[in-house]
Parts: sequence; C-alpha cells; structure tokens
Amino acid sequence: MSVDIKEKSIYPLSGEVTVSLAATGNTTLYTVPAGYKAVIDHVDIIAGADASTSTITIGRSTALTDFLDTQTLGNLDADEDKVELRPVPAATPVKQKTYAAGVIIQIAVTSADGGATNTAILWGYLIAV
Repeated sequence: MSVDIKEKSIYPLSGEVTVSLAATGNTTLYTVPAGYKAVIDHVDIIAGADASTSTITIGRSTALTDFLDTQTLGNLDADEDKVELRPVPAATPVKQKTYAAGVIIQIAVTSADGGATNTAILWGYLIAV
C-alpha cells in the first residue's frame, strides 16, 4: 500500500515560486488538484534583496486575504533572509479556510519595495475528497 506524503504530513505544496517584491501584483503559488481539498499551514519567503517595507496578502484568487490579511515584511531586510508567514494562534482559535479542487492560491504584493527574485514556498497538506 503506497501512501502519498502530501496527504499525511505538512509538505511544500507549491515548490519554489519566484515572487517579485519590486512591483505590485499577484503571483500564483498553487492550484489545488482535482479530487483534493488543500489546507495551508504556512508560507516561507526567502528574500533576494531588502524588502522590509513591502506588504503582501495571501489567499484564493477571488479572496486574496482569506489566509493572511496584510503582512508587512519588516524582518525581510537582506538577501537570503527568510520569514515564515502563518495565522497566529491565540486564546480564541484562529479560523482558517480549506481550499477545494481547482482553487488558485495567490500571493498579492500590495506595496512593493524589494527585489524581483524572492522565493515563496507554500506549505500544507491535501485531503482526498
């Protein structure tokens, strides 16, 4: 019996995606495959240059803030710096979304002040439906 690791553990769903923080706009991170539902855990961003005043949101292409609302990348201030972006748990549990087959998950650069060659990796897992 084979087991698909993407269904049984948190895994890099997207692979490495180049995201420009030099201009505003949307970049697709992942499209949920047929027969699955995706659950996002977090997104890693690795800087290609200082991007400390850039802001981003992450979510489905039709609701670009449903995973993370506006995030200022204040710690991303030099080449090769990495930040991990995720909803922060608190006393009241954080509500998150699941993403059905065919949903496109994007990162939206809403304020650009960085390099053009940053890397984003979307982490999560898949649930067979």
